[in-house]
Amino acid sequence: MGLILGSGGKGGRRGRRALNAEINVTPFVDVMLVLLIVFMITAPLLVRGEDVNLPKTRSGPIQTNPNDAPLAITIKSNGDVFIQTTQVGIDTLGTQIQAIIGEGYDKPIYVRADEATPYGNVMNVMAEIKAAGYTRVSLVTEQKK
Repeated sequence: MGLILGSGGKGGRRGRRALNAEINVTPFVDVMLVLLIVFMITAPLLVRGEDVNLPKTRSGPIQTNPNDAPLAITIKSNGDVFIQTTQVGIDTLGTQIQAIIGEGYDKPIYVRADEATPYGNVMNVMAEIKAAGYTRVSLVTEQKK
């Protein structure tokens, strides 16, 4: 007569799935890709700075690389000058720009001036930028509708 042995080495767990201790990263990757797309779309919109009424012209949009963070200088109608959102004096503008971006900066610097700003104020700011050694300056306007 034969000897009946047990169910094997599994101790009666035949048919059950073994536990999986690995982390499923697919949802994490999906979320990261969505965030990457959101940031790629919103990054060019973050160039703003201080709110001003830009002059309206027929010029086309400024062609920028989404990976570059441009430097925006804003001139308000009362003569206040801002680098991004920090107010600076016109006499210290060149040194402040050099302190922020340093030497060898080859990307454009965007000058945003209120349409009520006197032409002389805009030219003084541009002269300070040029005296600091930066020659790629773009004037920002809004498109006419």
